[in-house]
Amino acid sequence: MTKIKSQITLDVELDENRIPEKLNWTAQDGGITNEEAKALMLSVWDSKAQESLRIDLWTKDMPVDEMKVFFHQTLVAMSKTFQRATQDEKMTATMQDFCDYFAEKLEIKK
Repeated sequence: MTKIKSQITLDVELDENRIPEKLNWTAQDGGITNEEAKALMLSVWDSKAQESLRIDLWTKDMPVDEMKVFFHQTLVAMSKTFQRATQDEKMTATMQDFCDYFAEKLEIKK
């Protein structure tokens, strides 16, 4: 059986102080080619160390109000992923309650 590989590419353009000015990403299998982004969060599980490794980047022109919405949407997506990965309905509901609370406190409209 032939193994299939897929590649996701992240390009980060930095200023002289190594602050991200521009983020672009490509995922050919998803039909994404050199799309601009203002922020990204990437988590990778290190099974040997039993810990999550993270890359969190945002451009210096990312508006704070958009960052709040980005965080909310990321939390919502994480709760959905948690449900698919674990089928733990009770904790999923708790996570969704927190997402609602988070949106309410930040006054983010749904």
